[in-house]
Amino acid sequence: MKKMRILSTITIALICSLLSFSCKEQPKTTEKADVFAQADSIIKNIQIPQFPDKEFNIMDFGALADGKTDNTQAFIKAIAECSNSGGGKVIVPAGAFLTGPIHLKSNVNLHLNEGATVLFSTDQKAYLPMVHTSYEGVELMNYSPLIYAYKQKNIAITGKGTFDGQADNENWWPWCGNSKYGHVEGTPQQRDDHNLPALRKMNEEGTPVAERIFGEGHQLRPTFLEPFECENVLIQGVTFTNAPFWVIHAIKSNSVTVNGVTVRSHGPNNDGCDPEYSKNVHIVNCTFDTGDDCIAIKSGRNNDGRRVNIPSENIVVENCIMKDGHGGVVMGSEISAGVRNVFVRNCSMDSPNLDRAIRIKTNTLRGGFVENVFVRNIKVGQVKEAVLRINTYYGIYANQEGDFIPSIKNIHLEDIEVENGGEYGVLIKGRTENPVKNVTFTNVHIKNAKTPLSVENSEPVQFTNSSINGTAY
Repeated sequence: MKKMRILSTITIALICSLLSFSCKEQPKTTEKADVFAQADSIIKNIQIPQFPDKEFNIMDFGALADGKTDNTQAFIKAIAECSNSGGGKVIVPAGAFLTGPIHLKSNVNLHLNEGATVLFSTDQKAYLPMVHTSYEGVELMNYSPLIYAYKQKNIAITGKGTFDGQADNENWWPWCGNSKYGHVEGTPQQRDDHNLPALRKMNEEGTPVAERIFGEGHQLRPTFLEPFECENVLIQGVTFTNAPFWVIHAIKSNSVTVNGVTVRSHGPNNDGCDPEYSKNVHIVNCTFDTGDDCIAIKSGRNNDGRRVNIPSENIVVENCIMKDGHGGVVMGSEISAGVRNVFVRNCSMDSPNLDRAIRIKTNTLRGGFVENVFVRNIKVGQVKEAVLRINTYYGIYANQEGDFIPSIKNIHLEDIEVENGGEYGVLIKGRTENPVKNVTFTNVHIKNAKTPLSVENSEPVQFTNSSINGTAY
């Protein structure tokens, strides 16, 4: 009897132990719910800048709203006075205000009233002296961005007005080298030896950034809005149009909110929003109608990305509309320091000129990694090429092969309806040395894709309650 009691005690202990182990493991089964709770947590922890209740109207600093007078000094004086007084709101009233570059300072909210338009000068010398900036994922000294903040904290651009970069086929765009954008054969352009080839060589050789001198005499276009090494940034409500190059480029910045912004700009390389080496970014309620990627998450090109070694991470995109563009939400191609923890939900993507919905692009010169991408509740009306494209052979130019094998894993799409899937439902080109891993589709239904699947060098895509062209996968 005593022996039986001992056995019973041991049995009960084993059962309790198993139950306890089971309970400890239980959270793993609620991973999906936890994933978007993480997105909510990222948003909650982003600091929205606050400002004293003080206003500084640029008209009080000599500005004229005739669209012709150079108001650069009025902007400089108003921003300096606002910052030196402890911060507040610099007001741009209704009217058209011509200016050179605007440099923001800490604790300043540049606010465009409804009906205000800021026109940026077409005199390229106005964007000198050069500043520390970046071009296609490589740091350099170049023309100032049209709106620039360097190592500032607690800054904002708000309102209902418009920033017009005045780039067109006669200003900035021809430098891209494409006749579609006004380039004339035989005139200078960015692929000339003293431009991109020179910058690429400096990147490869590790030339100090201070010695990468471009600007006047070179043809590398400035970005539109660039917070560089900034913290607590808000961009809200305004419209951007006619950009020289990338539109919103937050680089090496933390705690960035882009809310209710409209980007309507169809020039060359007119990406809508490019977080680079940045973390804790919230892009919400925006509309992108662009000449390139709508949102492109980046982290440096080749050696420069590996030198800086700051991944872009904790990025939430929600309630946005994507119209024209090369991709809706994109990671790459300047991605050498990696991207992780990207959350996309409740967005609409629809245009005959939208090439892909979700896109990852890199190669073995870029290398880098993309991991933990979660996409949920997306409505796709029409895309040209693919709903999901992962390409590890990306390259516009020749010689894009190197020794840095990319790593791409944990890409999850859920609750997505696609009316016209384009050429491919899913298009993946991984590498034999490191195949793409853990791509899942849950409740994804794609109609009218010419080729349902084209998958190379990837673990099998895992489908749950999903279909392409009416066929369950």
